[in-house]
Amino acid sequence: MTIARTVADVLSGHVKFEVECIDRMYLNVYQPKLQYAAGLVGYVQRQLGLPIASTAPLAKITDRFTAAVHGFAEAQHIEWVDFLRGQRKDDVMAKRLASFTAPEGVVFIGRAQEKTPLFRTEKRHHEDGMSYPWIVKTTGVVNHFYFYCVDADFGPFFLKFCSYFPYNAKLCINGHHWAQRQATKAGIGYVAMDNAFAAVEDVAGLQEICDRLGPEQIDALLRKWLAILPHPFTAADRAAGYRYDVSVLQAEFSLTQMLDSPVSGRVFFENVIRENLDIGRPDQVSLVFGRRLMKTGPRPTPGRFRTRVITDGVTPSLHVDYKNATIKQYHKEGRALRTETTINDTHDFRIGKRLTNLPALREIGFTANRRLLRVQRINHDPITGTQALHAITDPVITAAGARIPGLRLGQQRSHALLSALPVFKLQPAGFVNRDLRALTAQLRGTDPGTVTAGQMTYDLRRLRHHGLIERIPHSHRYRVTDTGLSTAMFISAVHDRLLPTGLADLQTPVPTRLRAATRAYQTAIDNLTHATGLAA
Repeated sequence: MTIARTVADVLSGHVKFEVECIDRMYLNVYQPKLQYAAGLVGYVQRQLGLPIASTAPLAKITDRFTAAVHGFAEAQHIEWVDFLRGQRKDDVMAKRLASFTAPEGVVFIGRAQEKTPLFRTEKRHHEDGMSYPWIVKTTGVVNHFYFYCVDADFGPFFLKFCSYFPYNAKLCINGHHWAQRQATKAGIGYVAMDNAFAAVEDVAGLQEICDRLGPEQIDALLRKWLAILPHPFTAADRAAGYRYDVSVLQAEFSLTQMLDSPVSGRVFFENVIRENLDIGRPDQVSLVFGRRLMKTGPRPTPGRFRTRVITDGVTPSLHVDYKNATIKQYHKEGRALRTETTINDTHDFRIGKRLTNLPALREIGFTANRRLLRVQRINHDPITGTQALHAITDPVITAAGARIPGLRLGQQRSHALLSALPVFKLQPAGFVNRDLRALTAQLRGTDPGTVTAGQMTYDLRRLRHHGLIERIPHSHRYRVTDTGLSTAMFISAVHDRLLPTGLADLQTPVPTRLRAATRAYQTAIDNLTHATGLAA
């Protein structure tokens, strides 16, 4: 087995198999008609038959629901757990799940006090001093009931109900657990690992299973268990249209690439963390998520646009943020490369929150994972790297014998051209001469009016003949090539960060580590020269 030297080596030669799968999903289960005060008034008047709009009659429903939950636990001999402050609920579930042997059922019921939106009645007064009740939406700390269950199709999950009107709930599932159970039913052998597959007999068959998980399966799970567990609303309520709907609060989309050895993963992260600390910059993030970012103007894109390297023990992880979404990349259990995009607000991508939008969300999540890996596929092999450098900086002779100059490193004009390419990569329709003129002039700090169209035509020829851009057929528009994107990103990073910092260290009169290393190297050469001269 050869040892990987680069990120590209790891991804191309040391990945045994890979699986894309929806991972954890946290879903909001709610009554659409009861999320606002007017809906509550309608429920009280139509369903309860009361003329006065108040939350007081709802207390009876809460008492009935609470009694039903306790009665269900007693009748089914289900363990009851009152969660302590700061206690990890997943740890409580893991402990009890280890001894749970039934194919499906309720493992235990937990109770915790948590802050949540709810309705209250406050007293208001008419102009004549007469008081009247008024319903307002506020927040409060109330009891929540956690039903930790095992489903025959989905495996472990939990459904959490608020004990107060309108009795909203949260559903938490894991797509890998669903895929593992479906693989077992399909007769596909596998070795499981935490939220992943360590080995698979039929990778293509498993991927087909993972691709099937969608709104229909998740909604069926919810309806099944709403019929099993205590329900806060009566059959008459449901017949009147008070039925739960589902929206996405958080969704994780993962790509797991199983590696052939632990050392491959270490090589990947040593290289990827060192070379991608600027991946959180707006221009880089926009490439990964395929979104146009506005840094200025009346409606700039919100977000911190940062790269974080977080170390848990000895395992580092790379985090890239875009608005409320995050891509996390880490070495999973020392065996696999895990890249996962977590979407916390679907509106960041102009997509609705309802569960029916899951196919569109998964397209965004899985595509973001792949884009990040493509950005990271920069080959650092010295031989091919030298050839690539000369392909950019050396002149090109066309078939007609014309000489097209190269892009010289360190030249302000060439640097402005390379810095502009990642921006134009975001434009699906490409760019034209005047677009390049305006942006490069801004990068050079000059007036666009002083740059002629002829000068831009000259620069476009240089970029095109060096393979950095290509002309869109039957038009005067250009698009950035994949080679142009990766080359421009790398050379720009070297020009902006490495060269100025290094040269400043060498020129400063204050002692620096780079100057000390330079003197030590020169001393070693002088000593070797002196020793060789004596030996002669």
